[in-house]
Amino acid sequence: MSSETSNTLKIQNLHATINDIPLLNGVNLTLNAGEIHTIMGPNGSGKSTLSKVISGHPSYSVTQGNILWNDKSILDLSPEQRAQMGIFLAFQYPVEIPGVSNIDFLRLAYNTRQKNKNLPELDPLSFLELASEKLKLIDMDPSFLNRSVNEGFSGGEKKRNEILQMALLDTYIAILDETDSGLDIDALKSVAQGILKIKKNNTILLVITHYQRLLNYIHPDFVHVMEKGQIIKTGNISLAQELEQKGYNYIKL
Repeated sequence: MSSETSNTLKIQNLHATINDIPLLNGVNLTLNAGEIHTIMGPNGSGKSTLSKVISGHPSYSVTQGNILWNDKSILDLSPEQRAQMGIFLAFQYPVEIPGVSNIDFLRLAYNTRQKNKNLPELDPLSFLELASEKLKLIDMDPSFLNRSVNEGFSGGEKKRNEILQMALLDTYIAILDETDSGLDIDALKSVAQGILKIKKNNTILLVITHYQRLLNYIHPDFVHVMEKGQIIKTGNISLAQELEQKGYNYIKL
């Protein structure tokens, strides 16, 4: 792994399909350590597709272009290998895993990452101490560790649980796919604050959202607009505010 401040993800002329249907049509984007990027756009513009292609979802085929992590292509890596590198995708609708306790799930994920980095694994007691420290950062009740993964969790609790995973797994590239979906204003603020608390100087944050409201708390360095599988406009937070007022129709290719 490179030094903490030099991490870079480069997306170069990326084309991708699913079932031979083109979804990404030449995406170019460079994300550097410490930066917060937001991708906005109407439904079907390619936002979620891009997040899944970066994380290595097997249903998508890259037909052209490349994804480089610190100048090395990751296209041949499995989703598991990308996760072990520090690529984390927070889902819009986190799945429930009945019968698997949150603490066991988190410790397995953590120790798998430790083993991959040739670092010592943690026993249950040591991991509980580590997890308890992270829980305080995201305002999450310790009782959630003993419940089945996401089972019976509210929308906000599920999202905070994913932020807890992100904190424990030493994430370098955090992709938040519509994390604000289904959250009331209090849960949205709590989740956003948790994200910012655990973000490090070497973390790249890619936030995918329809709405400007999340950006009131997570202030992006760059705002990108996607349409028809391409990034058609880039600006700062004022671009998101403009989109909120005028909608996407005024931006044309």
